[in-house]
Amino acid sequence: MIETRFTRLFGVERPIVQGGLAHLAYAGLAAAVSNAGGLGQITVASFPDREALREEIRLCRSLTDKPFSLNFALGQRPLNDLLDLALEEGVRHVSFTAGNPEAMIKQIQSSGLEGEVKILVLVAGVRAAQKAESLGAHTVIAVGYEGGGHLGRDDIGSLVLIPRILDAVKIPVLASGGIGDARGYAAALALGAEGIEMGTRFVATQECIAHANYKQALVAAQETQTVAIERSIGRPARVLQGEWPTKIAAVEASDPPPTIQELLPYIAGERNKRAALEGVLDEGFVWAGQVAGLIHDVPTVRELLDRMSDGAETIIKKLAANLRPS
Repeated sequence: MIETRFTRLFGVERPIVQGGLAHLAYAGLAAAVSNAGGLGQITVASFPDREALREEIRLCRSLTDKPFSLNFALGQRPLNDLLDLALEEGVRHVSFTAGNPEAMIKQIQSSGLEGEVKILVLVAGVRAAQKAESLGAHTVIAVGYEGGGHLGRDDIGSLVLIPRILDAVKIPVLASGGIGDARGYAAALALGAEGIEMGTRFVATQECIAHANYKQALVAAQETQTVAIERSIGRPARVLQGEWPTKIAAVEASDPPPTIQELLPYIAGERNKRAALEGVLDEGFVWAGQVAGLIHDVPTVRELLDRMSDGAETIIKKLAANLRPS
């Protein structure tokens, strides 16, 4: 097993985190990842109210006795009440993505649980990483331009972004974006990251509730078959190419550019669910990173993590064997 500051801090066997995955990250997938030694996550924004989230947290606890996290995707709607509920239910790992986490982190600190709750923050730039550290985050996840879902605005690839953030903060840094096999895992560790986060790769697993059409589309896709949408409204996000993303691109290319209200019918969550959960890919969109070009099967979560861990250890040993005395 590969041990890092992250595994020790978060109490997991493997420094591998499952991404938030809107509309897909529920107790079943989170528990499968945690049971396989990683850190599974439940996406809070998928739940309409406190009781629905409470039930999901308790369901996850019935499926695993290992640590898991709740992911808070910021900016969509206020989630403060659901954070309070999570703390009441004894959740001690949380992550924040897609927005400024300052208010939510202060909410944790004012709860009296500051020393107990471990915080991850997804960032796409140096300043955001430094800000997260100053606010009290325990780990930052550096997501490069290759990643799926919402990205940073600067189009910086993981190979450059990860070392830049490592040089800028003292807390552990996880690598995200373009990682889906043992080679990417080992490369992230070689850069100095203390673990990885994967989103797209976990969609194409047996435990994920994504429709089979979505999973097979990922298996069939090349690395060139993703596109960034929502640039016109300042929040670029990577999706799998298709009929619906082509419509989005046409709307965004209009002159003048569309307002958020004009674009919303094309990018609303219902369009994502139509494709991701119902499998009607030509009537919606699905999140996908360039790592789709490296996805060739739909294994169980444990099979995926076992082969990634074993493969990364083999690569590291092979590199070490190449060293010769000076």
